[in-house]
Amino acid sequence: MKFSKKRTLSLLVGLTLGLGAASSAYSQQSLQDVMKARGLTQKDLLAAAKTYTPTGGRDEYIAVSSGGQSGQLIIYGIPSMRILKYVAVFTPEPWQGYGFDDESKAVLEQGRINGKLLTYGDTHHPAFSETNGDYDGRYVFINDKANPRVAVVDLKDFETKQIVVNPFFKSEHGGAFVTPNTEYIMEATQYAAPYSDDFVPLSKFNEVYRGGLTYWSFDKKEGRIKKENSFVFELPPYSQDLSDAGKGPSYGWGFTNSFCSERYVGGIEKGRPPFEAGCSQKDTDFLHVTNWKKAAELVKAGKVKKEKGMYLIPMKQAIAEGLLYLIPEPKSPHGVDVTPDGTKIIVAGKLDTHVSVYSFDKIMKAIKEKNFVGKDPYGIPIIGMKTALHKQVQLGLGPLHTQMDSRKCVAYTSLYVDSQVAKWDYCEGKVLDKINIHYNIGHLVTMEGDTVDPDGKYLVSLNKLAIDRFNPVGPLHPQNHQLIDISGDKMQLLYDMPLPLGEPHYVVAIKADKLRPEIRYKSGWNSREDKRSKWRTRAGREKIVREGNRVDVYGTLIRSHITPEIIEVQEGDTVSIHLTNLERAEDETHGFAMYSHNVNLSVEPGKTVSATFKADKAGVYPYYCTEFCSALHLEMQGYLLVQPKGYKAEGGFVEGQKYTKADYEKQVKTNVDTQAVIDSVVAFITSHNYKDFPPVVALVEDATDQLGFAAEAKKKAEAFAKKGDWQNATLWAGQWWQYQVKTADLGLRAKTYLEEHGAKKIK
Repeated sequence: MKFSKKRTLSLLVGLTLGLGAASSAYSQQSLQDVMKARGLTQKDLLAAAKTYTPTGGRDEYIAVSSGGQSGQLIIYGIPSMRILKYVAVFTPEPWQGYGFDDESKAVLEQGRINGKLLTYGDTHHPAFSETNGDYDGRYVFINDKANPRVAVVDLKDFETKQIVVNPFFKSEHGGAFVTPNTEYIMEATQYAAPYSDDFVPLSKFNEVYRGGLTYWSFDKKEGRIKKENSFVFELPPYSQDLSDAGKGPSYGWGFTNSFCSERYVGGIEKGRPPFEAGCSQKDTDFLHVTNWKKAAELVKAGKVKKEKGMYLIPMKQAIAEGLLYLIPEPKSPHGVDVTPDGTKIIVAGKLDTHVSVYSFDKIMKAIKEKNFVGKDPYGIPIIGMKTALHKQVQLGLGPLHTQMDSRKCVAYTSLYVDSQVAKWDYCEGKVLDKINIHYNIGHLVTMEGDTVDPDGKYLVSLNKLAIDRFNPVGPLHPQNHQLIDISGDKMQLLYDMPLPLGEPHYVVAIKADKLRPEIRYKSGWNSREDKRSKWRTRAGREKIVREGNRVDVYGTLIRSHITPEIIEVQEGDTVSIHLTNLERAEDETHGFAMYSHNVNLSVEPGKTVSATFKADKAGVYPYYCTEFCSALHLEMQGYLLVQPKGYKAEGGFVEGQKYTKADYEKQVKTNVDTQAVIDSVVAFITSHNYKDFPPVVALVEDATDQLGFAAEAKKKAEAFAKKGDWQNATLWAGQWWQYQVKTADLGLRAKTYLEEHGAKKIK
């Protein structure tokens, strides 16, 4: 893509200030001076212009990346490459309170294995839910390679709602992959192991150890995996790897590749060649072809037996029913990808320079005609490689993964050894372009590149090594995600993005406008179960309830206080603190942390969370709001007082400051002046079409609540003033003013929003 000098300068002039240094003199230099001072080229600035997102701007795409050993998901925008959020999945994460509040602890508990609570995971392959083969923006699924589990993340709030454990597998890598209408989530095992939990010696590897492929049944309406409706294909003890589901003409079929079909067992410590030698001797491994649609019909008809709470399809049954076939594929493959039209399946072998394109029509023809070249040692029919092939294309060294472009027949494949991305035509079988990346690319993703309707535009290269790309920060380097422009005939590298959290293994990217995340919960919401919490509390109904040695605290959070502010319990009590965030405005999250009790909660607007612990040591335990939520955030505090057994109260509380009638009258005058400001802001808002702006409506609702609280505090102040109790009158007048300040803050935010978004004055 070529630009005239005039057009280039017009595109880049907006970047001048951003490239300026600290001094005003430097910031006023010409664009050419700044380019010279920083050693930048026109190409550099064009790349920056393509990724720059102005303040307040939004990205066109949202990427969901695995977090590798962090056990999390990483959310970032494209093309800005700005990290937006980490989503806690298999690992406790204190900022979100995940694994610290009772509700999220219950989700983590679902992932227990052999009775053990696991607090880590190795996330690998996220997958969006689909409708008719296209992303629908409702859910994302993520697997745990280390402990074969799959989690469901709801994109309404980007929270983990469910974790399921695979009862047959001991490891997995190839998960998660969805069928075109999210009927099932595919999860293949990695390292063969016995299906039982007993010890089995490696001498029985061929007879007892097994691979496998699970089709987890998913209920879209409920948003949960249904283990009881899910089924598993028993597979030979090959190392099954990645999968993809057919679409269009190949709908109802699944494709899963494998490596180490030699079934080699290492033993380097005994002087035997290691796994890597024994698992790479054959020229080919096997692509597994499974008929999940027919398998689901057999399950529904009651023709498959259950084990361990789900259906298990033995190899003999799968062979007899025509559910399972094998096709040789290039040595040590690592990716299998179905083309958008569903007519072809692309496989790359790490130890082969070729990428193989299989024809679904040819595969079906071979099955129909029973045109097999033989059977594997377990009796599974093998379709000849040449019989199934459409094309083989030589791309380079270490081909791994493939993603599709919006242009017909155009694909992109990662070349690990060459450290390149190859752009090629899988219909004609020819290379179109290559670009160097830094360094050793693994996965790659194009925008919606595994759907029936890819967007193209951008490609993200997920590189295993960063080496010299960023400032050195010790021997442990970040990963490097590189953004590449693929909109033209030639690929252009735009941006290097360090990712310093685990080894982000794979990314999926969705159009941002397909996502409809909520900005607040319904009041008193249990977000993990998607229903009203039984512990929800309204303003004015806070209470502390004791039943024997259990104490339940029904509390609320609102700028800038926690109710109750003093909690008194006895040593040995079990304490459950239930907190409801009363805020209705967007982004008004409160936190809750308590000294020495491992309590750290995140309470978003409308949410109710709980923390249960034993008060096993008498003492004083301060608690506070961890989110800077208002001007008086630091005053949002309280005390848990754990009284020793047999304690008797001593005396009363002595105020540190005395107030007079003059103090009260001074505060009231301030309140009257503040109300005048509020009235002027209200007049502006109501004179414009504010109801056409949902964020403003939410702010107005919250402001109305705050004014209601102010009115209550005003009544209390006036009641104490009538009694001549200037101490309480002044303090309640101060609280009245605090609510006014919050009201004014909300109102001014609403006014600014209306001004910036072109609100119209009502005539």
